[in-house]
Amino acid sequence: MEFDGLFPLTGPGGVDTAAPAGAESGFTRPSADSPLPVRMRPATLDELVGQQHLLAPGAPLRQLVTGTTPMSVILWGPPGTGKTTIAHLVAAATDRTFVAMSALTAGVKDVRAVIDTARRRRRAGGPPTVLFIDEVHRFSKTQQDSLLAAVEDRTVTLLAATTENPYFSVISPLLSRCVLLTLQALDEDDVRGLIRRAVTDERGLGGAVTLSAEAEDHLVRLAAGDVRKALTALEAAAGSAAAQGVTEIDLATAEKAVDVAAVRYDRDGDAHYDVTSAFIKSMRGSDPDAALHWLARMLVAGEDPRFIARRIVIFASEDVGMADPQALLVATAAAQAVQSVGLPEAQLNLAQAVVHLATAPKSNSVTTAISAAIADVRAGRGGAVPAHLRDAHYPGSRGLGHGKGYRYPHDDPKGVVRQQYVPDDLIGADYYTPTDHGAERAVADRLPRLRRIVRGTPPSTGGATSSGIPQAPTSQHDDSGPAAGEDQP
Repeated sequence: MEFDGLFPLTGPGGVDTAAPAGAESGFTRPSADSPLPVRMRPATLDELVGQQHLLAPGAPLRQLVTGTTPMSVILWGPPGTGKTTIAHLVAAATDRTFVAMSALTAGVKDVRAVIDTARRRRRAGGPPTVLFIDEVHRFSKTQQDSLLAAVEDRTVTLLAATTENPYFSVISPLLSRCVLLTLQALDEDDVRGLIRRAVTDERGLGGAVTLSAEAEDHLVRLAAGDVRKALTALEAAAGSAAAQGVTEIDLATAEKAVDVAAVRYDRDGDAHYDVTSAFIKSMRGSDPDAALHWLARMLVAGEDPRFIARRIVIFASEDVGMADPQALLVATAAAQAVQSVGLPEAQLNLAQAVVHLATAPKSNSVTTAISAAIADVRAGRGGAVPAHLRDAHYPGSRGLGHGKGYRYPHDDPKGVVRQQYVPDDLIGADYYTPTDHGAERAVADRLPRLRRIVRGTPPSTGGATSSGIPQAPTSQHDDSGPAAGEDQP
């Protein structure tokens, strides 16, 4: 019995009663010519590498694989972290019927057919059914809705895999009926161990080739936590070595096989920090060409694009700030694009943000302002919230004097009124000193007038404040402008 969009439907004991020989538990058994990642799939849970946070005794993942407790599970993680491998381990259980389908090709009709068959089997006293759906985020809302009742009454135990954030890609009713397990990208030691196992294991290359240390480092770096990618590259390199009549895979062979040049970049070592530092300093120095080079170095070396995006977002406020307030919007938009689009396409979004930030006017006034404010707070300066600024919405607050004397700025034609907003021991403290770079020039012109109105002080000639932060010098326009009471913001 087969359905469009499904792998063969299995019978009791996990073996397909209608599928051709060689089909087991809804998956085809690996053959000698199967891809290396398929041949090297763990046969037991103990062979599973990584995800130690999910493998403790009694943890949901162990319960899922062993079948000790029926529960529907959504596996969320980047490619190559073991989602399909876990499905294979579940399929090998002897007391369950396993059905696998791909959301790329299956429809509501296929889902309902599986559920109807599972319900009939359950009523006849047969084994429970596990339904594996790969790429579940590609199912429409209607397709996901068709699963709800069967998951609710455990007609089927759902095992779904997704690379997309399920809080956005899976409907809430289905998500609430499942346990969400988050799989993490494998670290370099895990990937390295799996590469070494594939070189020697009979299921893999069986020791037919050896791997130089440089080539191994290259494959680990290239994988970026995706073990499927690492093993695919290893198989290609082994084939290239065989074609050359050699038994060692050196760096040149590995590079040629996967057509990616090795880049000296250790994600945990000096090169990582050196390249990142050069990247930031190139943007700060307004050199977009150099910044794009370092961005490319990180991308080619397999750096996590989310790390790059985070550095860009930080830079937008740390080094551009108020000189171009749009820079933060551009940076956060690029970070969001990394999450929703992914590589390789998201490299365009990152590059656009890098060019924007590198060519933008620069100001670190926001950085120095918050640093000075934090320093004062840590030094114990601050005191109580002024009574007129306290919350006056709850019963009894007015009797405590909360809100008394507060002036509502919108009642004033200028929209700015004289009023104390800081604790008593910070009166007159200036943290923010705008530059005259880019859009911040207008802020530098307006801020002294705002301070004079709010504080009710005459024009200042500069100098240090009580917090030790220099005041922004007043412009010529300020010196010759209206008196303090007549200032316009």
